[in-house]
Amino acid sequence: MDKKLHIVGGGMAGSEAAWQAANMGVEVVIHEMRPEVETFAHQTGKLGEMVCSNSFRSDDDEQNAVGLLHWEMRAANGLIMAMADRCRLPAGGALAVDREDFSDCVTKALADHPNVTVEPGEIRELPEDGHWIIATGPLTSSSLGAAIQAETGAERLAFFDAIAPIVYAESIDMNVAWLQSRYDKGETEEEQKAYLNCPMTKDQYEAFIDALLAADKTEFHESETAGYFDGCLPIEVMAERGRETLRHGPMKPVGLTNSHKPEEKAYAVVQLRRDNALGTLYNIVGFQTKMKYGAQTDVFRMIPGLENASFARLGGIHRNTFLNSPTLLDNQMRLKSKPNIRFAGQVTGVEGYVESAAMGLLAGRLAAAEILGTTLETAPQDSAMGALIHHITGGAEAKTFQPMNVNFGLFRPVDGLKGGRRGRKDRYKAYTDRAKVAFCQWLEGQTH
Repeated sequence: MDKKLHIVGGGMAGSEAAWQAANMGVEVVIHEMRPEVETFAHQTGKLGEMVCSNSFRSDDDEQNAVGLLHWEMRAANGLIMAMADRCRLPAGGALAVDREDFSDCVTKALADHPNVTVEPGEIRELPEDGHWIIATGPLTSSSLGAAIQAETGAERLAFFDAIAPIVYAESIDMNVAWLQSRYDKGETEEEQKAYLNCPMTKDQYEAFIDALLAADKTEFHESETAGYFDGCLPIEVMAERGRETLRHGPMKPVGLTNSHKPEEKAYAVVQLRRDNALGTLYNIVGFQTKMKYGAQTDVFRMIPGLENASFARLGGIHRNTFLNSPTLLDNQMRLKSKPNIRFAGQVTGVEGYVESAAMGLLAGRLAAAEILGTTLETAPQDSAMGALIHHITGGAEAKTFQPMNVNFGLFRPVDGLKGGRRGRKDRYKAYTDRAKVAFCQWLEGQTH
């Protein structure tokens, strides 16, 4: 069998898998169909391109499961975390990056690696032999998707992932908006002022909800089913669930004080996060949408401070494809019916950049070990990475399987700690302490 590792897809998972395997001494070929074959959401043919948010979410490795996953990936010499740290932007307690610099850095790092080759072009069928990782993400091509469907014998599962709009900073009215991270989070003043905030009165909020509900929306074809992932709901779907839903979600006013009118408490607040290092672009946080373009500009310009907003990108919507992994993959991430093929990233049923990259990291190491003639046990269940892979390859209920972010609900309980909200801080610290020990032991075992 060919000793090369072939990776289909150069997104977060594919890039990370290639980096890990190449660093273990395996020759890697990345097959990337972009820009030869375009997708709805991608703009370039670069590796590691970010198509939705520019945030890797919380960087708190003691109280947040995503932050813990960051920590584990850094400990494992992860490419995605290293490039994210290099291209970091102020974002309070979150890890946000300049998306163009980030994809440039990922692309260059892999191009410069002596064990990595990038071959443009679409892989349309599942290979019969050789070592392969399919990391095609949520926008798997129709041809390859059909091949996966035919092989698995299962109907492809899909949900719709919505993209938030991006606004030019110069078009935001700073006499209305102000800079502040929620609860002034961050170590530096720049971090504490990483977000732009646009306040709404009750009347403005109610008018906004009315317009949102009445706006023209993208219609789906009869053959499509609109099963949204709850972590990425379009704002109009949230509004349909109740008029107060947005005010308790992305438009919650807590932890913010209007520097223009400190004595006035906003009824709702729209936050925008810096999207590039220059500070010229801001994305509207949590404002994924399926509204038609004309409706978007009308509705979003109702937001105080955005009356004259100019948009670098309007929101959009695309179909995400993922496997029913609990039934189809083994704990080595191999397709049970074709064990020469592994899957990694969002196509396995994880949600988010970080989770996708983490599954790439695991798949890359597992595949490289196999090529080198050894068997590597998957990440320990008490680690964040291990909790996630355990969930998607067997811990989840197959009948109701849906894409999952990493969260402490996937972790085994720590004995002796009380439950409930009051014990949460101690419980989360115990989870992260235990995870770091387990993950470090797993890494150390690979060096002997």
